[in-house]
Amino acid sequence: MLHAKKIISNTHLLASLVQLTKGAGDTILEIYQSDDFSIESKADASPVTAADLAAHHFIVAGLKRLTPHIPVVSEEDADSLKIPHYNACYWLIDPLDGTKEFISKNGEFTVNLALIEANKTSFGLVGVPVENTAYWGGGGLGAFKQVQNGTAVPTALKCIAAKTPIRVLASKSHLNNETKELINNLGPVTLIQAGSSLKFIRIAEGLADYYPRLAPTCEWDTAAAQAILEGAGGTVTQANGEPMKYGKKDILNPFFIAQGKS
Repeated sequence: MLHAKKIISNTHLLASLVQLTKGAGDTILEIYQSDDFSIESKADASPVTAADLAAHHFIVAGLKRLTPHIPVVSEEDADSLKIPHYNACYWLIDPLDGTKEFISKNGEFTVNLALIEANKTSFGLVGVPVENTAYWGGGGLGAFKQVQNGTAVPTALKCIAAKTPIRVLASKSHLNNETKELINNLGPVTLIQAGSSLKFIRIAEGLADYYPRLAPTCEWDTAAAQAILEGAGGTVTQANGEPMKYGKKDILNPFFIAQGKS
């Protein structure tokens, strides 16, 4: 966790990374507030917009300036997927997580930056452009929230003990039958819907308890927010209880469970 600890302790670098996330968010919002998203489909039929690509170029340029010794893997750069095969430490970014939420204009999209070290996520930074807010943290490093107005002081985040009935998060775009069945087997629940990596963040903030994901996600969808949740005292494990692993040959995640204090 050497690099993650250095980031947290280097106030100038941390502030620069937070500002980089804000800049990417501002770039996204310029397109969000326009009438032309330039929506296209990737090979897997998922949507990509001009905002995804603009944020990608903005973040990659910024990370190369701030941490030139750490390579960058991005959802929007297929060639970069080879980097984890040869590097134990790298940035993993999702320039615009929640493209479907962006297109539907519900505001629940994020900017995700994660530092991967030895197949684990050690530091994460998530920006929420429409809320002008950033979250960051990592396991053993704490977790924090800051309104990005230039003067606000960061506040620490801590998971809380699960409420009764348990507050369960579900995706707005991917609530499948397997997930519905798992939720039904939990007994009485309060169902909370949220988009993108905000589901992890809501648990870190103490606003939810449990997030089961029995549908496909990619490593860049989870790494940043997982680190923040772990910094707040929560956990993210595969559905079989094994740790999450990053830098796999297959970028798809296994099914997983995220939760706060048990």
